[in-house]
Amino acid sequence: MLFRLKKGGFRLRTQSECAIGGRDKKSGRREAGLWEYPYLCSRKPFFMNHTALLAPETDPMGAAVSDYYANGRASRLRVFSTLFDEDELPVETLFRTWDAMPGIERKALAACRGRVLDVGAGAGCHSLVLQERGFEVTAVDVSPLLVDVMRRRGVRDVRHADVFDPSFVDAYDTVLMLMNGSGIIGRIERMPEFFRRMKLLLRPGGCIIMDSSDLRYVFEDEDGVLDIDLNAGYYGEVDFRMKYKSVEGPSFDWLYVDFDTLAYHASENGFTAERLAQGGHYDYLAVLKPRK
Repeated sequence: MLFRLKKGGFRLRTQSECAIGGRDKKSGRREAGLWEYPYLCSRKPFFMNHTALLAPETDPMGAAVSDYYANGRASRLRVFSTLFDEDELPVETLFRTWDAMPGIERKALAACRGRVLDVGAGAGCHSLVLQERGFEVTAVDVSPLLVDVMRRRGVRDVRHADVFDPSFVDAYDTVLMLMNGSGIIGRIERMPEFFRRMKLLLRPGGCIIMDSSDLRYVFEDEDGVLDIDLNAGYYGEVDFRMKYKSVEGPSFDWLYVDFDTLAYHASENGFTAERLAQGGHYDYLAVLKPRK
């Protein structure tokens, strides 16, 4: 994940509000944002728009995780967006164990079969659980510092790589994408590219196990009516940027996608989609399989 957003403490800004720093136009009071992490967070730094790999000097999440691993604590990992107020990500949640994982994550791990690719593996919490259960797991991340922490934590096969890079070539029975795993797709128009890459990485009979959230709750009024500008693009497309101490990362696109939209694009690109579980806050778990 990366992220699950909570209605009430966290809201989208209008275009006019962004121009004046996200303050309420009547009261002038700045409204602080709020992240909700139970399910978002093994982070999946996977996020970087499948472009270049990160370097240590532009890797705030990796720096925060490295500090926490070395010292048992970390400073604030700050999160920014042009759409939301500043917030922070609690680094300790990236080290959670099986007992601390929400039901959707447990169901996803239980559904894994064969050789597993953990995309955007973060601090390695999912890879370690699967490894302990006897799975052959490859953990992939664009962050060099996270890759180093995972190796030190005992993940046996860790790669500093971008799964969207054509040079990343291998074959897996399960591609695991958790913590709002759809985020790494970035934008709706990248769906065809995503499914093309997955076809190349999956063995016959393989599948993608992915979770995501429907951001409609951010836009619903009290009567349940959606207040969305249909000319502004898909409502689940968000941009983020992180900072840890003096380390600043690049801005990246992040995609939250509702299940019906995911299923549509899966079908358009030769995949089937099944909802395995529905969470308690517009989140869900899906399995995607190439059509035979």
